[in-house]
Amino acid sequence: MYKILVVDDEANIRKLIAKYASFEGYQVEEASDGEQAVGLCRSGSFDLIVMDIMMPGMDGLTACAKIKEFSDVPIIMLSARGEEYDKIYGFRMGIDDYVVKPFSPKELMLRIQAVLKRCAPPEAAKKKEVYQCGGLTVDFTARVVCVDGKPVNMSPKEYDLLFYMVRNRGIALTREKLINEVWGYDYYGDARTLDTHIKLLRKSLGPYSSGIVTLRGVGYRFAMGQD
Repeated sequence: MYKILVVDDEANIRKLIAKYASFEGYQVEEASDGEQAVGLCRSGSFDLIVMDIMMPGMDGLTACAKIKEFSDVPIIMLSARGEEYDKIYGFRMGIDDYVVKPFSPKELMLRIQAVLKRCAPPEAAKKKEVYQCGGLTVDFTARVVCVDGKPVNMSPKEYDLLFYMVRNRGIALTREKLINEVWGYDYYGDARTLDTHIKLLRKSLGPYSSGIVTLRGVGYRFAMGQD
């Protein structure tokens, strides 16, 4: 049974999410602020966290940053704001999804299901798998990306997106294909999430950002500097 932590300063929202999550078979714990959430994560383990951003005391983004210091638990952020800056900042911190209030509890359950499915640990690789071109090194086995010999710190979804594109290098990948393969067929988010992650990924790759080629009206292709 998956264990979920629901963090929100509004008790009615916590209870609503807990009600639907329990119906889906999840074990649920609640926290009313970021500080309590960090404490619960230090003393126990969770399979996923649903956390509001705007809370008194320690807000959700601060709590997320502290939790990510010692845990890689997937996090879905809730917010009454939907600005791109908030989303980019959240994804940079390693959150897995972003839901704008007001939201549909049923849709949130689908997003929880999708994130848990994506974050399920894969079978251990039998041998080391590495792609290298120029100063870019992608170690699939160790899940490490290096630019000119220096490891790059990226969000979990940036890794997933880059790994998929590198494995399918030279192939024109439609936006729908990328979303289906990286986020999952049951993903119900905004397609612009892909563009946000492409922007973040290009920034992470620095001098090798041109390896991600935009195909107007189609999608993207990984081509390592080829136009």
